[in-house]
Amino acid sequence: MKYLPLDANIFITNRERFIKAMQPNSIAIFVSNDEWPLNGDALHKFKQNSNLFWLSGITQEDSMVVLFPDCPDPKYREVLVLVRPNELKEKWDGKRLRVSEATAISGIKTIVWLDSIDALLQTWVHLADNIYLDTNENDRKASQIRSRDYRFVDEMKERYPLHNYLRAAKIMRSLRSIKTKEEIVVLQKAIDITEHTFRRLLGFIKPGVMEYEIEAEIYHDFYSQRATGPAYGSIIAGGDRARILHYVSNNQECKDGEMVLMDFGAEYGGYCADLTRTVPVNGKFTRRQKTVYNACLHLHNYAKSILKPGITVVDYTEKVGEEATQQFLKIGLLRKSDVKNETPENRAYRRYLYHGISHHLGIDVHDLGTKTEPIKPGMVFTIEPGIYIEEEQMGVRIENNFWITRNGNIDLMKNIPITVEEIEALMKKK
Repeated sequence: MKYLPLDANIFITNRERFIKAMQPNSIAIFVSNDEWPLNGDALHKFKQNSNLFWLSGITQEDSMVVLFPDCPDPKYREVLVLVRPNELKEKWDGKRLRVSEATAISGIKTIVWLDSIDALLQTWVHLADNIYLDTNENDRKASQIRSRDYRFVDEMKERYPLHNYLRAAKIMRSLRSIKTKEEIVVLQKAIDITEHTFRRLLGFIKPGVMEYEIEAEIYHDFYSQRATGPAYGSIIAGGDRARILHYVSNNQECKDGEMVLMDFGAEYGGYCADLTRTVPVNGKFTRRQKTVYNACLHLHNYAKSILKPGITVVDYTEKVGEEATQQFLKIGLLRKSDVKNETPENRAYRRYLYHGISHHLGIDVHDLGTKTEPIKPGMVFTIEPGIYIEEEQMGVRIENNFWITRNGNIDLMKNIPITVEEIEALMKKK
């Protein structure tokens, strides 16, 4: 790993939270993600299963976490399963974790090698009444590939058909949506790296720069600050391309008089930052660009004012939509007749703002959480309204990350330049 060692108490606390939610005499088993084939004999870059990482901090492939709090032998109440180090394999693929190293990262004292887990697991399962198994229950999941967690479910049910099986993901959705203070420290580091990179970009962007050159600067600055890398594929969209929400080609020229929308964030210690800013390529907003940008910033600040415990994401989005309607009337995008003739299924403002305003953020960029239940203290959300105007070939989006508190929220990106004046002043200094 590139990042500095994290506090193992993060993962110790997370396991305690999960164990507290388990039914009596139950065992919970978490497996790592697959190593996915690329082409030839190559593999995609390995990315750990988010739930397993949340419980252990382990990023190594072929790992498992087993929690059996009622095991008669205290030694096996928390177990980390790893690949046994092999001298020959390490010559090809690099060093694997030793017992002391894995314990230092995770706080788990009992380490079992993968090649000896089957016999032990059978004994533990026979003692348990319930088995918690993990699957990817992210609402945005679209893959039809049967990944390792689902295959492991099949194997366990075939091997132990008479046990009662329970969903670990249901507990994880609740727990992972509420961040501890220790987790926020790591997330803030990812955000601070992202801030440093954005400030660097303000001195780099100029007419004629290519989108991929901006992307390269992002990668360079992330890695130089010990980030694992980008938290997701960076969106660098100049001009009209800013209206494409998931534009990742990043292969066009940024021209004088245009704006460039940049949606990027660093991953550090497994936690993801998610920033969006839209800046003038030549360092100076035109009058119309400034008007649209400030309307978007107004929506951002309005959303910030109502994102508090008690409101649901659905109701919050509806309120921001009402405010967007008023802003779009004000800047000439909508007419009163447009609003009069709209329907609940086809709101007028949706022509210019066609995505959600916020999503949960954490180990995953689109982290686990609910849209229908009331927002709770400890959750972390993005706030990212946008205005996309096809007839003007313009797109603006502004995004910060917020930690929900008992009475409101804390802007974790409060130090990142956001106003027209701040952006222009910093770009002028280049």
